[in-house]
Parts: sequence; structure tokens; C-alpha cells
Amino acid sequence: MEYREMERLGVAPSMLGFGCMRFPQRLDGTIDEAEAEQMIEKAIAEGVTYFDTAYPYHNGESEKFVGRVLKKHSRSSFYLATKLPVWKVNSKEDAVQLFEEQLARLQVDTIDFYLLHALNKERWAKMEEIGIISLCEEWKAQGKIRYLGFSFHDEYAVFEKILSSYRWDFCQIQYNYMDREIQAGDRGYALAEKLGVPMIVMEPIKGGALGELPEELTEIFRKADPDASTASWALRWVGTHKNVKVILSGMSAYQQVLDNLDTFSVFRPLSLEEEKLVEEVADKIKKRIKNGCTGCEYCMPCPFGVEIPKNFSIWNEYSMYGNKERAKKRYQMMEEKARADQCRECGKCETVCPQALQIRQDLKKVACEFLEERTPESE
Repeated sequence: MEYREMERLGVAPSMLGFGCMRFPQRLDGTIDEAEAEQMIEKAIAEGVTYFDTAYPYHNGESEKFVGRVLKKHSRSSFYLATKLPVWKVNSKEDAVQLFEEQLARLQVDTIDFYLLHALNKERWAKMEEIGIISLCEEWKAQGKIRYLGFSFHDEYAVFEKILSSYRWDFCQIQYNYMDREIQAGDRGYALAEKLGVPMIVMEPIKGGALGELPEELTEIFRKADPDASTASWALRWVGTHKNVKVILSGMSAYQQVLDNLDTFSVFRPLSLEEEKLVEEVADKIKKRIKNGCTGCEYCMPCPFGVEIPKNFSIWNEYSMYGNKERAKKRYQMMEEKARADQCRECGKCETVCPQALQIRQDLKKVACEFLEERTPESE
């Protein structure tokens, strides 16, 4: 197993971090504890030392399960990360209650890496107003947490403001070879490196999308290395960035554990030729986009409740990555009135679309795609 030192902190967790958000599940939606424990034990046996969970994962059961499994191991043999659900915090008292509940769930006295969960502009402003940082510093002084950081989902300007406002021990962002220009992205990585803030990366395989690409794209990687999984290319791309100290993988099957262990047992950064290959695949993925919707929401609100940008996001993602079951599930999870098939063709949206998209026609195509009917021809 590869380990990367966080120089400022003086610790070196495993480069592969076990994300505890996507454990295998039983038919009733609960964690398949037997299989999940087998996965964790295999990871530990092969040198994984970083485990990342959070208050809401698996409907609140992840922390409890992780706590029970890790309790069987020496506390000094692993690093435990969890997150304060800031959206539930309206006062310091709320934070204290939640934190004590997390300690009890995890059956520990100390949390190694504690994060303010999913910060964005509004949540950070609220945490500043409440004074959460000073409270976390008290917990650090008491030995209840060792290192303080945050996970992030917003625009780069917000990331820059948050990262520059405090001497964070670490930070966690979504980063992969397709998400270089959204959220913190490349600029966020560069800023963290400049400020000497160790980085932990989530969604390196983009929720699994980069692990199962359409065959024509998979073949590009296969020709370069017949034995390497498609997911390993995404993981190696992230790991080639030296300030990325831990790469989280939300493993949901034992085979995924084995594949990831193979990638990180002796980690190989991408060569220049391999980086160009990944860029080639990324470009080809982008060219598969169905339409040029940027999600600007100028078309919203729709008079009939259709969530136009969301429909196009699902449609484009399906075309790019080829996972129809996942896309169809996302489509069906929307409220009925929000779906593309509820379009009344009033045309209001098209009068304000900066991209001049044929929204009504494209919504018909989306509806037919996920209703498994024949997609109408372009007019």
C-alpha cells in the first residue's frame, strides 16, 4: 500500500481511503453488513488506514456500522474521518449535541479528521456567524479531534474565500479528469498546493461513471494496458497530483476493493503519454454531449414545473458515460411534474435561452429516451 505524508500534520495515511457512503445493501436498503465488513477487513489487511464516513450516510447507519467494525482493531492502526452536518446546525449547542452523538456512534473518544460537511457560500456564512471554528478549536485542545478540515460543493470563488479564511489542516474536494473546471477544480487544487493545505479527493471516479465507460472509450484504455481497469486510470490521474494525499473510493462490492488495492499496492503516476491518453478520452466524452445546456437556468422557472436543466443534465450524462440504468433512475426520481414528458410546448423557455437551444424538441427526445420509446428525429 502507498502512503503519502501530510508534511504539516506529520502523518501519512494510506493513499487509498475507504469511503463509507456506498456499502453494499440488502433488498430493504439497509447495509449488507456481512459483505461490507468483509470488504473493510480485506482493505485493512492490505494496509488501508483511512476510513471516511459522515452523519447522514446510509440514513445514519454508516457511522454506527463503521464504529462497530473498527472497534475490533487497535485505535492507533487507522485514521477515522467524519463530518459535522452543518445544515442541521443553528447554534453551538446543536453542534455539540451532534458531535457527541457522532462520538457515541463511532465508539471513539477522538476523531482524527473532522470536516465541516459540504460547505457552500450560505453554509460557510452561517458557520462563521455561529462561531463553529472556535468550537472546533476547543475540541482540538481537548483532544476530541486531531485535524480540522472541510468538504466542499460550490464555485471556485467560494472555495478560495473559505480556504483563505483559516489555517485549515486539510480540505476535501470533488476532483477527477472530467471535473476540472467545476466546483474547486484545477484552480482549487493549485490554491491548496500553494497554501500548503493537504488535499483529500472525493468522487475520483465520478460516482462510478468513469469506471464503466462506453465500449469505444474503454477500448482506448484497453489498448494501452490490457490488464488495467477503466477505474484505475481515473484513480491514477488523481494520484498523479502530488498534493492529493488520500483518494477516497466509495466501494460497494468486494471486487472493487480488490481492483483498488491492485492500483494502490504499488502506485504508478501517469506518464506524459498516459496523461495525453486520458485527455483524449475526456475530450471524446465531452463530444458525446447531446446539447449545449450550461445549467444557467435562464429558462427557469418553467410555467408547468419542468426542471429543464436537470432533464438535460441527466440526458447529457447518459450520452457521455453510457450508463442508462443510472440515468433512468435519476429521471424517475424526479417529481412527475418536473420530468421532460410534462412539457406543454409553450416555448417561453426558448425565447430566453442564451444558447438558442431547441428546448421543446430536446425535451421530447429526453422523454422518449427514458420512457424507452423511439427518439423522434430532429426537425
